[in-house]
Amino acid sequence: MKNKAYPIPKKCTRIEDNIKKSRFICDICPIADRQEAKDFIVSIKKEFPDARHHCSAYIAGPPNTGDMGMSDDGEPQGTAGKPMLQVLQGSGIGDIAVVVTRYFGGILLGTGGLVRAYSGAVQQGIESLDIVMKVPMRRLTLEISYAQEGMLRRMLSEFSAEIEEQSFGSAIMFTLIMPSDQVELFSDRIVEDTNGTAEMMIEDMDIWR
Repeated sequence: MKNKAYPIPKKCTRIEDNIKKSRFICDICPIADRQEAKDFIVSIKKEFPDARHHCSAYIAGPPNTGDMGMSDDGEPQGTAGKPMLQVLQGSGIGDIAVVVTRYFGGILLGTGGLVRAYSGAVQQGIESLDIVMKVPMRRLTLEISYAQEGMLRRMLSEFSAEIEEQSFGSAIMFTLIMPSDQVELFSDRIVEDTNGTAEMMIEDMDIWR
């Protein structure tokens, strides 16, 4: 199965809401793995040490298939972490962690009220996010003649390719990086345009950007 690009948060964001005198603070941040998610949750707890609850959820990796986690942090089971994670899953966003901090206002919300409050806070946070696409890239090395250099450079923008390294000897050696879904088309084009004289090696693993 080929890796596919997916949306992630561009940067951290925070929104606040007050429900029946309880203050809900929703923090969302991009994370690369489970440890970054845990570190993010700890940082929010340190910022608001006097809050009653710091409920959380995260998806580290592609949406719906990444490493997932959640916590009710003292709220009744199933009223915070699970509905928060469900909102994240429904958003189709990956590499994302959310903490909803609650300052209790003295009025009980009930289980249904808590579910609506926590899921609603995350939904508001999602709606305020700036999103970017995380794209699987592939690195390849290519050796061509000097006469073919101009042709190659003109192709770069067409395939969203970048030159990482280049060296000049009896031929020109390029190290390129491009979106994984462009590699097959690029390879076919190079073979055709160089009459099969180019030498190319494609790395096996994707690089995520």
